[in-house]
Amino acid sequence: MAEITPMMKQYFEIKQQYPDTILMFRLGDFYEMFFDDAKLASRELELVLTGRDWGHEERAPMCGVPFHSVESYLAKLVGRGYKVAICEQTEDPALAKGLVKREVIRVITPGTVLESRMLDEGTNNYLASIRVNADNAGLCFADISTGCVKLSLFSKPNLGGKVVSALAAFNPAEILCGDASNHPAQVEEYLRVKFTGRIERVDAGLFDAAACVDLCSDAFEIQYLEQLGILQEPAASGALALMLDYCRKVQISLQKNLRTIEFSTDDSYMKLDPSARRNLELTRTLRSGEKKYSLLWALDATKTPMGRRLIRAWLEQPLVNLVKIQKRHLAVAALADDNVARGDIMRLLEKVSDLERLASRIVYGTANARELNALSDTAKVLPHIAGLLKRFDCALIHEIAGETDALEDVAQLIDASIADDPPFTLREGGLIRPGRNAELDELRDIVEHSRNYILAVQSKQQEATGIKKLKIGYNRVFGYYIEVPNSFKQEVPEHYIRKQTLANCERYITQELKEIEAKVLGAQERIVRLEFEIFDEVRKSIAQQYNRIQLTAQAVAKLDVLCSFAHTAVSNNYVCPQMTAGKQISIKDGRHPVVELANPSVPFVPNDALLNDSDCRCAIITGPNMAGKSTYMRQVALIVLMAHAGSFVPASEAEICIVDGIYTRIGASDDLSAGNSTFMVEMTEVASILENATPDSLIIFDEIGRGTSTFDGMSIAKAVIEYVADAKKLGAKTMFATHYHELTKLEQSLDGIKNYNAAVKKRGDDITFLRRIVRGGADDSYGIEVAKLAGVPAGIVNRAKVFLGELENGVEAPAGNKEKKTTTQVAQMSFAQTAALSLAEKLKGIDVNTLTPIEALGILYDAVNEAKKL
Repeated sequence: MAEITPMMKQYFEIKQQYPDTILMFRLGDFYEMFFDDAKLASRELELVLTGRDWGHEERAPMCGVPFHSVESYLAKLVGRGYKVAICEQTEDPALAKGLVKREVIRVITPGTVLESRMLDEGTNNYLASIRVNADNAGLCFADISTGCVKLSLFSKPNLGGKVVSALAAFNPAEILCGDASNHPAQVEEYLRVKFTGRIERVDAGLFDAAACVDLCSDAFEIQYLEQLGILQEPAASGALALMLDYCRKVQISLQKNLRTIEFSTDDSYMKLDPSARRNLELTRTLRSGEKKYSLLWALDATKTPMGRRLIRAWLEQPLVNLVKIQKRHLAVAALADDNVARGDIMRLLEKVSDLERLASRIVYGTANARELNALSDTAKVLPHIAGLLKRFDCALIHEIAGETDALEDVAQLIDASIADDPPFTLREGGLIRPGRNAELDELRDIVEHSRNYILAVQSKQQEATGIKKLKIGYNRVFGYYIEVPNSFKQEVPEHYIRKQTLANCERYITQELKEIEAKVLGAQERIVRLEFEIFDEVRKSIAQQYNRIQLTAQAVAKLDVLCSFAHTAVSNNYVCPQMTAGKQISIKDGRHPVVELANPSVPFVPNDALLNDSDCRCAIITGPNMAGKSTYMRQVALIVLMAHAGSFVPASEAEICIVDGIYTRIGASDDLSAGNSTFMVEMTEVASILENATPDSLIIFDEIGRGTSTFDGMSIAKAVIEYVADAKKLGAKTMFATHYHELTKLEQSLDGIKNYNAAVKKRGDDITFLRRIVRGGADDSYGIEVAKLAGVPAGIVNRAKVFLGELENGVEAPAGNKEKKTTTQVAQMSFAQTAALSLAEKLKGIDVNTLTPIEALGILYDAVNEAKKL
């Protein structure tokens, strides 16, 4: 058996260092993959699987992709959760002696992507790390593409729930964590069932406290880390150390593009559990999973990629600091009041590129020449934006103006160096502007006028030797040569070197001619190398200004979001909420921010809302389905959240206290993957809410207890209301929608409870939903009327009315009436009554008002068949 070829030996040595990756091995103009990597890549990328000789009888499985289009293939592999190592040729093959040197320059994973075309410009791409200790947990979230690093520390109680809530908020593309035994069960269940990104399991024992401090202090100044309080918290420093170590292994120096570390604890932002984020449809809808018809869709009028990411972050993490919230509101008010200036600013923002990601690509050496030009174009817009900001008398806008750097020197360097329309790639020339470098200009002149240049040299030699018939020629064997007829060979200078004798002439070379040959033949290759060297110098010079660029990017992003809030406030007739340190939520003429925009042709009916810590801690809301109860409760929650994010709100007036968390239990769904029924999911979420909520929280309960028997469900609902409404137990501000009308009696027996209902208008058998929430409890759920509106056949609706009447009469009829019947009648009715009661018991466990038309039809069809047997 032959020995392994040198190139394949090199491949195996490199692959051994990166065994858990797909190794893309550069060979000329292709990235090749071999063996199992090739089989996997050919399947995932739909590439033809070929083979290559490697010194064994069987050829090595192989497939490859062109180097100039590698990003599209990388995007597919990384998007499917694979880890890809890029192995480059690190020396010029033309200059290599023997085997070309190769090494891995980068490992790309879902959480460490830098390439713009592989990222959603409106969403941060987070890499997360988790470190769980006995009493607390540290979470680090880093967006490598923007330099954004957030570090959080969570403490007991409910440590697992807090970690899961943070993971749901940031939605990372990749998570670094220890094995399952290191995590609370709730966290591991989330990773196993809910999380769809890539998980990298690491040995938690690798980093003791001292190792964590060493890793962190290698990247940042100890004084800075101590000032933030990170080194004093082993869980926090452990999470950061885990992140830094992983980035080092994939050859990402995180500190290169790190602005600052944002360190937060439990109470830094409003708490929103995964259920609340999902049910309130903050950034995507329940039905389609898309942005359209979400809260983000309703509020996002941003013009820059940085702004689109930041407005999402502000909605995902609303503030709970009253002063910071009010600063945002004042800025929105100032921008809303000046339509002309705001319009001018927003038009200028449309010309701003993605400075955050552009700056990171510059720092990591992956930005191309067109991206540098985009930076220059953006820099030319910044002074105009700064000038417009001077018109405003607002603290936050003044801060933004002070943080906005015109970057004039950066723009000047780019404009003086980079061509107006450079190519995408960096290895084909055309990058550098004429006049930037004398040597480059000379080389270009040689290439462009090479024929004329040779003729000029020929004329010079003719004049120097006096041989008028001297010619300069070229062939592939000798290159350029001087040809002299035999009749003039006695006049050939001594420094001419004879290379070839022909019948009629002799051919010579000179040292000068060989230098000229090298210039002419190597000019294009030298141009490409020199242009890249100049470009790289420019790029590195700009990288030194990274902090200025990133600070400006953040300032522009904040301005963009504030302008967006102001624009939507003016366009949609929003009002500035009065934020208070009190305990009351009072909304007048509130509207649902999404529903009113999604159905502009249908006038939205506004409603008031009042919750406080005294006489209305809990609002019990009754009424039929489709009457607007769920919309109303979501509307209140969204208005509260919008106010905390810094937005104006859809209402005529709003007084809103600081709410530390919003919790929701809405809708019914099985969690089959976790082995939980609808009712189990409901009770689990209720338990989590009651464990995490505080008196300063807002809770939305929609139909608690409907997944079990009537009496069980009603009992649970009543107990929950008593607990949340009691100021000595929880006392949280709560909205509780129910079809258990018996619960409305709690208003008379418990403090802090008020009844409301979704008003309807009934005429005969027809009902009209008024969409108004009014004081008092509802006396009917109008389930059969809703079935009629839904299109259930009239015969079934009429039959349902008969059943309902019989069931209501059967429940209310005194038992003594039955004893008055004759013995025969009792015996006959006993059989019928048994069947009827069986049917009644089945129906009692069903809330017809929550059924879809199809479900109602099926149940009523079964009921009719059973009734016919009576």
